[in-house]
Amino acid sequence: MTIDKEALAARIAEVALLRGEFTLRSGRTSAYYLDKYLFSTQPDVLVELAELFAERIPEGIDRLAGAELGGIPLVTATAMRSKLPCLFIRNSKKDYGTAKQLEGVLNAGDKVILLEDVATTGGQALEAAGIMQEMGAEVVKVIATIDRLEGARENFAAAGIAFESLFTKQDLGVDE
Repeated sequence: MTIDKEALAARIAEVALLRGEFTLRSGRTSAYYLDKYLFSTQPDVLVELAELFAERIPEGIDRLAGAELGGIPLVTATAMRSKLPCLFIRNSKKDYGTAKQLEGVLNAGDKVILLEDVATTGGQALEAAGIMQEMGAEVVKVIATIDRLEGARENFAAAGIAFESLFTKQDLGVDE
């Protein structure tokens, strides 16, 4: 399957790029917002994103991971495309049932790729990576759908985790 990245970027911007005043998870304010739920709930977008993510998974990876909630559809679609098992990472441990923060099977020594929706500073993905590292896994790389170019790459580098993104905010027509 050949993906037209320019057309996909335009489609993501069409459905998910909002203008106004928004407070981001990082606490920063922004004149634009990339609503991950507006693009990750579109089957045509999700199929193509899964293909692009799968193309970037190196040999030797044991599992894929996605953080609650935006990373879940991305990692699910990519797991189906790549045939690799996946993990779901909660923002916090649940207070009932098994009381887990991580759903799925993770073994010490597993090599994991973490898929992210929109990376600003990378805070949520770094927290998710830390949970997996505490369990003995190696987080080989974080791949984001969109990099807002506001420090995520530098924060992952400081944590010793490779980072790449499928798109940047400029690819979606945001130049501020």
